[in-house]
Amino acid sequence: MGLRSKRYEVNDLQAAQEFYHSRNWTDGLPVVPPTPDAVQACLDWAMMPASHLVGIEPVRGRVITAEKLAVNAVMAGCLPMHFPVVVAAATAMLQEKFLLHGATASTGGCAVLVVINGPIRTELGMDGTFNALASSDRSTSVIGRSIRLILCNLLDARPGDLDRSTLGHPGKFSYCIAEDEENSFWLSLSEDRGIPKDVSAVTVMAAGSPRQIMNEWTTEPSEILDTFISEMQANMKHYSIWAGNYAIVIPPQLRSHFKASGWSKADIKRYVHTKARIHRSEWANCGKGAVVLDRGDREYTALSNEDSLLIIAAGGPAGGFGAVIPPWLGQKSAAVTVAIGACLDCGPI
Repeated sequence: MGLRSKRYEVNDLQAAQEFYHSRNWTDGLPVVPPTPDAVQACLDWAMMPASHLVGIEPVRGRVITAEKLAVNAVMAGCLPMHFPVVVAAATAMLQEKFLLHGATASTGGCAVLVVINGPIRTELGMDGTFNALASSDRSTSVIGRSIRLILCNLLDARPGDLDRSTLGHPGKFSYCIAEDEENSFWLSLSEDRGIPKDVSAVTVMAAGSPRQIMNEWTTEPSEILDTFISEMQANMKHYSIWAGNYAIVIPPQLRSHFKASGWSKADIKRYVHTKARIHRSEWANCGKGAVVLDRGDREYTALSNEDSLLIIAAGGPAGGFGAVIPPWLGQKSAAVTVAIGACLDCGPI
């Protein structure tokens, strides 16, 4: 069975842009017209028929097919070789525990963070070094953008429609990062979450905007982590007190200190889980005293367990910087990892 999407005829590229903008089918930026040949090329690369069922959005029952994903991937600027990553990311987002509907409809304004691991990073020319959380390379930029267009056009997650974000953040344009595995002595994020090293994988997380930290005055891993932890505690006080997935991004300069001291990702998780916590009474110091009530001594943890922390090796080679990426809202949404173009027990992690 061939492509089933409705087709439109326009005079030229400029007319195509205005056509899509007038129907609110874009994110406000120009799009690549999804011609039948371009859409079919994506499907052929992934060896999927147009009607292939990628998943069903569990709250409203929206059916998501490979053809509809391909249309939006092309619009975002994806080449056929990018499409398997888009499919894997969509598969992960559609898992019930991710709670895609809540994350996209919330006034909290999170975006879907996408982390890429495995051989596909080098195949697609992804760069997890300079400017890793922004426009580091073509592939991460367009794959991240495709996620936003998919949410808008297939799930109505447009501002003022399903998307009720009070503020949102720039990650809603594109929020995709490739881990810098070549320059890291740690297990990759996907390996840490059960995917074999030689298998490419994608992890998705409903995430707030990155909060940059800096500590160039120590080489002690515990002190470096204390800086990350302070930012996590600030998020618990200023935004949400509830435990959930946090991601921390650690560039090479800071990673070198962990390597010299022999700290693994497991060591980092253990330390952060132990120390990243606050008491409810601390809300009184940031204007929230009215909700402290008689529970000031109650302790809250940033992480529900050690494995709730996602550790990502990425960033440029110089500078004692890092980033904390907070969760949308505690455990309401869980990060999901799936293999790209492979079936490992055919289930998410």
